[in-house]
Amino acid sequence: MVRIEKEYTFEGPEGNVTLQDLFAGLKQLIIYHFMYHPEDDSFCNGCSMMVDNMGHPAHLHARDASRVLIAKAPLSSIQRHKERMGWKEPWYSSLGSDFNADFGVTTEEREMFGLSVLLQHEGNFYQTYFTNGRGVEQLGSSFSYLDLLPYGRQEEWEDSPKGWPQGPLYQWWKMHDEYEL
Repeated sequence: MVRIEKEYTFEGPEGNVTLQDLFAGLKQLIIYHFMYHPEDDSFCNGCSMMVDNMGHPAHLHARDASRVLIAKAPLSSIQRHKERMGWKEPWYSSLGSDFNADFGVTTEEREMFGLSVLLQHEGNFYQTYFTNGRGVEQLGSSFSYLDLLPYGRQEEWEDSPKGWPQGPLYQWWKMHDEYEL
């Protein structure tokens, strides 16, 4: 785990938000770093296909995790693309901040895509996982995302540290419209 020391501000539909706001009151956060091409105001086709295949967020929320998409793009461009694609996932702009560079998805050579997992613990934020390229392409189902989280699926069979949340196998599985979000 790597502690995140810097404070970041993102632009969202309701105005500016902090990293803590992205957690939406939950302890774990999955960030999909969406690739944007500023020279032609377009979004990556591969990233778009990735988001099309993401599992319903209710299953993540049930395990104390939120998921957001972040692009280094103007919010107006993000909103147009989100509306075009019919997505409901929360999106934020990191334009004007060091966030993408600090997380390794913006370099001097190019923009890249990736996926980060963060943990909020005792008032601190930690990056617990990062992948890009083929590592991202292997994801899709809610189970694959849960297995990346620090707390995992939170089932009794997992070898977790004392005090970490755990419960009976399969007890938390529900239809996504049965969860209270």
